[in-house]
Amino acid sequence: MLLPKTYRKLVARRLSPHFREAAEIVEVLTPRPGPGELLIRNRFAGVNATDVNITAGRYRPAMTPPFDLGAEAVGEVVAVGEGVRDFRPGDPVGTIKLGGGYAEYQIVPAKHAIPVPEVSAEVVSLLVSGLTASISLQEVARIRAGEKVLVTAAAGGTGQYAVQLARMAGCTVIGTCGSEEKAALLRELGCDRVINYREEDVARVLREEFPDGVDVVYESVGGELFDLCLEALARHGRLLCIGFISEYLTGPQPVARPRIYARLIPKSASVHGFFLPHFVAHFRTHLPRLFQLYRSGKLRVAVDPTPFEGLESVADAVEHLHAGRNVGKVVVRL
Repeated sequence: MLLPKTYRKLVARRLSPHFREAAEIVEVLTPRPGPGELLIRNRFAGVNATDVNITAGRYRPAMTPPFDLGAEAVGEVVAVGEGVRDFRPGDPVGTIKLGGGYAEYQIVPAKHAIPVPEVSAEVVSLLVSGLTASISLQEVARIRAGEKVLVTAAAGGTGQYAVQLARMAGCTVIGTCGSEEKAALLRELGCDRVINYREEDVARVLREEFPDGVDVVYESVGGELFDLCLEALARHGRLLCIGFISEYLTGPQPVARPRIYARLIPKSASVHGFFLPHFVAHFRTHLPRLFQLYRSGKLRVAVDPTPFEGLESVADAVEHLHAGRNVGKVVVRL
């Protein structure tokens, strides 16, 4: 295959939580893979709320601009380095690499590449968003049949998987969202109780309909909703904190209230932070199951219908997500 002399990628030129202000498209020479490496042509890149944390420099405080942007991507192998045996040009492949997603090409060690069943927006959605839900619910919260699971931002990129996987585990699932379009998706996914927070008071619904509390919370919004979820925990309840999108643009906000242990100890409850890179050892078991569930039709993948094409659209896609307009996973076609 004839490779182009150059390719384009997005880099952060300055530190800012405002993605558009930080990001810039640059053109660089196309590298050739070294021993044990792959050159991949990215076709789809996943958009994540935490992209603004990356441009703000919160992921690696010691890293200074310019640095590459993006996370998960899928595409095909276009060249292999010496000693690579498990991949060949044309193979569909996925990657989860900080700085690897928002680029037309990328070099990765073959041992870090992920064989995928197809090159599609659906598959890229399963990488970070699907793995986060699967690993955190099963390995950290250890959900059990009969439990009540509350999912915030349930119609988003990762919430959709938390809803479905909890239902598969035999749980009763409550999902929050902010529009009727999102509520309709959640009902289609099997959510037992959908709460549109623009039409119903979440605290009142939980208090009146689930007076004994919920056993597990899959929480990604933060702020006042985090506080509300903490109060809603049942005895031995577990709150999974996978993010706090409400404070990503401003940074974490200080609060003046009694410390959290005063609310946890009376219920023997717990709060678990979850950061996917700390659970790489579980990828080998969880990702094949997610692919199998998707290909068998048992797991639905909702990709946001708004089209985003090319690196020029990435800032629009990030802002679309942070405005809460997405229904499902936001994906950019490269």
